[in-house]
Amino acid sequence: MKFKDLRIIPPILKALEDKGYDEPTSIQAQAIPHILEGRDVLGCAQTGTGKTAAFAIPIIQHIHEAPYANEPWAKIRSLIVTPTRELAIQIGENIDEYAKNTNVSHTVIFGGVKQGAQVAQLKKGVHILVATPGRLLDLIDQGHISLKAIDLFVLDEADRMLDMGFINDIKKLLKILPKKRQSLFFSATMPDNILQLSKEILDNPQKVEVTPVSSTAETIQQYIYYTNKSSKKSLLIHILEKEGMDQVLLFSRTKHGADRIVRDLKKKHIKAAAIHGDKAQNQRQRVLSDFKDNKLRVLVATDIAARGIDIDKLKYVINFDIPDTPETYIHRIGRSGRAGEEGTAISLCEPEENADVKAIEKLANKNITVISDHPFPQTDKPMTAQEKKEFNKEKQRRKQEFFANRKKNRGGAGRR
Repeated sequence: MKFKDLRIIPPILKALEDKGYDEPTSIQAQAIPHILEGRDVLGCAQTGTGKTAAFAIPIIQHIHEAPYANEPWAKIRSLIVTPTRELAIQIGENIDEYAKNTNVSHTVIFGGVKQGAQVAQLKKGVHILVATPGRLLDLIDQGHISLKAIDLFVLDEADRMLDMGFINDIKKLLKILPKKRQSLFFSATMPDNILQLSKEILDNPQKVEVTPVSSTAETIQQYIYYTNKSSKKSLLIHILEKEGMDQVLLFSRTKHGADRIVRDLKKKHIKAAAIHGDKAQNQRQRVLSDFKDNKLRVLVATDIAARGIDIDKLKYVINFDIPDTPETYIHRIGRSGRAGEEGTAISLCEPEENADVKAIEKLANKNITVISDHPFPQTDKPMTAQEKKEFNKEKQRRKQEFFANRKKNRGGAGRR
């Protein structure tokens, strides 16, 4: 199937052609026709499957063909809500590319920066608004945004939205949105709470589901190194030096851990930087830009901050910490091996994480290749008193960080 077979208009087809896109991904082929027909859609698709284009392309086409498209002052006709600043910016960049040959205007708003420039852009009039929940509600409360003309609403990354404590913001938003509208709901996973939320948003939706969360791209080679907690730092540096990796996305469980890893790598003259929720927006964007331009060798990220990191031909992903939910592992390594490219996923496992690895292999129904020939093998000896103290301290820090983040994301001042 080709994009031209999906009844997409020539201006958008030309933009897709300029990007080298000819054939739609599975979710694009399934979702675009339903959206163009005006149906609500419930989409289940993990990172890297092309779901942004699946909803952005038909939205742009809908607005471009509408009678109001050439009005001198554009009203917001489509609202796309997503959990993180990085993801909002990425969606905005994609809309930029797909809409470049149309008369469709858009802007992106998010917290963490002063609102002046965003408000100024809104005052010029836009057709599509991409927003994070907190800043959106703040500007609605201030009278800068009206949603009365919305006829197409998108909730993207719904599972992460709930993880970050945005459920109350979403429910407030649903009370403001027009009842008569087309709604699109996308999530990487579909647990019961997500399905319940989808029922509050969607009307008789068409369900599209691709690449189940238990699967990984066949082009991704997966390896695991068993080691001890005290040896992880040394093992990481050994791998980076031995393998000669040039662009690595490395995952840390916590923001504190991410900063510590960066400090350790810099001591070994390895160019690295961290991206997480405590970094200012301009810092995060600069770091991400440097990584994309190969000015950084290692980008250390937490899971929440990593949503929205979309890098073509990224080959290496390293799990410094094994995630405690198997689905998170699938999402992490899915940052590499996109669009048929080769990818390599490496995980460093300490004894306390062995059970997490088994859970990952069970979900994926696949054993991860073990690399045993390395200088820091895992031993069965119990943790020393100092290691146990550090382990418990880190565990307590994670707990405090989790509740602090939840409070921040739910509170007015901490809105994103």
